[in-house]
Amino acid sequence: MRLNDRELENRAQWEKAGIELPKFDRGAMIRATRAAPEWVHFGAGNIFRIFPAGLQQNLIEAGIEKTGIVMVAGRDGGILDQVFKPCDNLTLGVTLRANGEIRKRIIASIADSYWMGAAGDYGALKNIFRAPSLKMASFTITEKGYNIKDGGGEYLADAAADFAAGPGGATGPGNYMGKIAALAWERYLAGRAAGKTLPLAFVSMDNCSHNGDRLFSSVEAFALAWAERGLVEKGFVDYLRDRNAVSFPWSMIDKITPGPDRGVREMLEKDGFTDTEFYAKTTPTAPFVNAEEPQYLVVEDAFPAGRPALDRAGALFTRREIVDKVEKMKVCTCLNPLHTALAIFGCLLGYTRISDEMKNPGLVKLVEGIGYDEGLPVVVDPGIISPKKFIDEVIGVRFPNPFMPDTPQRIATDSSQKIPVRFGETIKAYLAGKARDGSGKKLSAGDLRLIPLVLAAWVRYLLGVDDRGQPFTVSPDPLYESLSSGLAGIRLGDAGPFHAALEPILSNSRIFAVNLYEAGLGEKVEALFAELAAGPGAVAAALAKYANR
Repeated sequence: MRLNDRELENRAQWEKAGIELPKFDRGAMIRATRAAPEWVHFGAGNIFRIFPAGLQQNLIEAGIEKTGIVMVAGRDGGILDQVFKPCDNLTLGVTLRANGEIRKRIIASIADSYWMGAAGDYGALKNIFRAPSLKMASFTITEKGYNIKDGGGEYLADAAADFAAGPGGATGPGNYMGKIAALAWERYLAGRAAGKTLPLAFVSMDNCSHNGDRLFSSVEAFALAWAERGLVEKGFVDYLRDRNAVSFPWSMIDKITPGPDRGVREMLEKDGFTDTEFYAKTTPTAPFVNAEEPQYLVVEDAFPAGRPALDRAGALFTRREIVDKVEKMKVCTCLNPLHTALAIFGCLLGYTRISDEMKNPGLVKLVEGIGYDEGLPVVVDPGIISPKKFIDEVIGVRFPNPFMPDTPQRIATDSSQKIPVRFGETIKAYLAGKARDGSGKKLSAGDLRLIPLVLAAWVRYLLGVDDRGQPFTVSPDPLYESLSSGLAGIRLGDAGPFHAALEPILSNSRIFAVNLYEAGLGEKVEALFAELAAGPGAVAAALAKYANR
């Protein structure tokens, strides 16, 4: 079985394999989308294809929506040529439930796909952004996709060049956010030509704190730079800042979605499905996506062009302050810090499955301590999701799911970009006096025990040597080269002192959201690093010592 529209006509073979087929006229959906596009999504990643695209499919099948999604690849056009175009933009979604049940479903809600780096595709996108029907442009481009500055706070070379060049060109600016700003400029111009304002919601669905603000600040930076140089009208800046015209809602998305797994691939091939080749130039991608069953999407209700009906498919629309609480609950305390802790220790201890880590009592105690003991004291209950029940599900159901092929190596990717949100915000809350234990006693940053251990383990991880003393490949990270160069003189078994090597890292508030020395944690992390680097077996020993306390 090949994944394309023509092959779907032979329904019997798919049904025999237990694969659910779309329950709508896909041709009619594509025509409706091209005539009046309503939703553009940037990012061809796995979570989008199985989660938001799956929600839209539910709505189309129910007759609630008539249009699909226009998907856009930003940095890698090869992913469209190798994965999406041959499969007519279809995805085989594989949901791996904790009880062993597997749901296989063809997700067919992507109407068209484009690459921003191709002149023809970029031209088509400009036309879509001029369409009055467009309601939403959403994003799953990872945290680093919004960066227009380097680690030193200087603008990236492509962003600086775009500031001077303006929004024109056959393929627009070179920087990702510059392209988004240029497409917003096209919409502004189309509205001005029609004598009216064309509204739009730019919805980041990435796992970063106040994601809508990050998106807005990057887009606004281009608009301001262009307006100052006379490359765009000053009214364009006003347009972006007018929440009745353009919104940048906050959101929280949650669904563990690893890269395509070879075990899942083999299962599908036994079913007769043959489109299973991996494309791995950037993020590993295949015509199928495997993911867990639990999923959450909470979005600020700010849609000036009209709100999509995603709430009727399970998404939650609410006030910004509630999204903020839910996002902090998940990203800063109840899931992502636990995931990152398992990723770092998993790489050091030689694990290749998150579920296998949950068989280690020390690692279970580690994530329980970070979640229940150090995280919950600074969580404000958002009301629509219980933090305690959320952690219960994470630790009791989601992480131990033996059918989920998630790896610590995947989660460890871009750790330097994740740590300030996943741990730094909690440290800041302790410093601000917001933490109290179950009896109401006020806690200080000095009471933190396991978060400093994870931070020390991350620096130990940067050495690229596991707990057996064997080298391993550190997961991709934009700051790895600069960070590892400062640690180059440290060898496993060295006695220290390590202050000269560690101080530039631990004092960097861009990595930890605070200067750890000013927070009273720098020396503690140094001491923990010395324990972790004492020799083979030191990581396991430290885990047993501190996590079980």
